[in-house]
Amino acid sequence: DIDIHLATDREKNLAARLMATSEPWITLGRDEAMCKNICHDPEFFLYMAHCNNYPAGIILLDPRGVAGSPYIKSIAVYPEFRGKGIGTKLLSFAESLFRDRSRHIFICVSSFNQRARKLYEKNGFQVVGELKDYIIQGASEILMYKGL
Repeated sequence: DIDIHLATDREKNLAARLMATSEPWITLGRDEAMCKNICHDPEFFLYMAHCNNYPAGIILLDPRGVAGSPYIKSIAVYPEFRGKGIGTKLLSFAESLFRDRSRHIFICVSSFNQRARKLYEKNGFQVVGELKDYIIQGASEILMYKGL
């Protein structure tokens, strides 16, 4: 059973730690302090998924991210919950949250993060652009889109 709700301040700190200790943020050089600033930024909506009352994953949303359309800024699932549908549930949650307000939703995935890219493609996202050497040299950020 999965419950998704707006993150509390404590959960925002947990989310920052999760991000800083997971890919792609490790490779991208995003430490916990940087992640904490992003998680606490009032411009974004951070949601925490719980599975059987345990934190299972997060999704960070920018409601006006790409040309006024919602953008999934970050998504992360705790290692012990990976492969159990939490990522899919979080993506579906974001889509349903914005479906009445937008016809589009976007996400970026790092070129080296193949597992995440497969998840997004499996959930209907399509590649619409590539930003080479955007965050770090030798890696691209792949912009993906889905119609709502």
